[in-house]
Amino acid sequence: MPGLSPARVRLALLALALGGFAIGATEFVAMGVLPEIAAEVLPALNRSQPEEAIARAGIVISAYALGVVVGAPTIAALAAKLPRRGLLLGLAIAFTVGTVLSAAAPTFETLIAARFLAGLPHGAYFGIASLVAGQLMGPGKRGRGVAFVLSGLTIANVVGVPAITFLGQQFGWRVSYIVVAAIFALTAVAIAVLVPGSPGDPTATLRRELKVFTRSQIWLTLAAGAIGFGGFFAVYSYVTKLTTEVTGLGAGFVPFALATLGIGMTIGNVAGGRLADHGAMRAVLILLPSLAVACVLVALLSLWPVGLFVSLLLVGFVCGGAGPAVQTRLMDVAGEAQTLAAALNHSALNIGNSMGAALGGAAIAAGLGYTSPAWVGAIVAALGLLFALISFALERARPDTMTPIAGLNLAE
Repeated sequence: MPGLSPARVRLALLALALGGFAIGATEFVAMGVLPEIAAEVLPALNRSQPEEAIARAGIVISAYALGVVVGAPTIAALAAKLPRRGLLLGLAIAFTVGTVLSAAAPTFETLIAARFLAGLPHGAYFGIASLVAGQLMGPGKRGRGVAFVLSGLTIANVVGVPAITFLGQQFGWRVSYIVVAAIFALTAVAIAVLVPGSPGDPTATLRRELKVFTRSQIWLTLAAGAIGFGGFFAVYSYVTKLTTEVTGLGAGFVPFALATLGIGMTIGNVAGGRLADHGAMRAVLILLPSLAVACVLVALLSLWPVGLFVSLLLVGFVCGGAGPAVQTRLMDVAGEAQTLAAALNHSALNIGNSMGAALGGAAIAAGLGYTSPAWVGAIVAALGLLFALISFALERARPDTMTPIAGLNLAE
């Protein structure tokens, strides 16, 4: 944005990244305290069938992810005209409320409902924040702007999620969500004070934004991202049991396992942003097969502590890189509907979250063991690559696939 000093730009970017940090904490902390959630909200099942209780508690993860999938396109499309700072502030407040409701939920069913509500602002926040960050960074640095916002999410996995997981193990999982709610409240203050005013798109209409769904490349990129990210979440959702039951480490090592994933994601996010600036499609085609290989390594090496931590670092690195790559690709193929496209990546990410958690839980419930989600992850990531290859081949053969699908003009 013209007229802003470098210091003011950095502070604004940090405020946006703080929101990403809080979102990373609220999304991923459930993975670390899943046994505590199962023990409190599903006590009878947890006593009689602990594996089934863990698998069922995974619905809490899927509920948040479903909220993201529903909220991202809906809020982004409806709010494209609104001033962006005010919209970001409103979304941060909504996050605060939803997370408080999660901490206070008295039953398993109300916890699921609260997590769904808490997920609704997720995609719209990242989408709008990515557009603002792109403006702040300037021309030619859009991928790095997206990566900066996502850096809050990845750093949350290095510091926030392990620390909040430790608090949840010591004082109860509800304390974890109270801490996250406080971070969201701080984010709202930071946005109000540090982020410069930014108008929405005055020409945006709901029909124009929805027109993005007439583009075949949007659907192919969403499929590649959603299915590919599912491979990561199949591993991440059950990393607690992988650490304690397969590797044989104590529960005190779970925060370190989560931090290892987060370190990988943070480094990968920076690399992925730079890679995306040199070609988002190429980045996606490199990272998805790498994710499948990394999941296989988790399944093969997690019997040993060093193998566990090295393979988790690799999984985190590849997934961290895929985030800005897929988001930049969506923005490349979206035409004028940039607000909705920027949010759709998080629908894809959380379809993957929901799918990965569900498929990994089903494999565990079927008695295939706690390494089975990693094998599921490898298969799912390979399927995501298939859609990316179709997208690439179609674009090479028919450049007109970057334009709306014939006969589906929603703007009319």
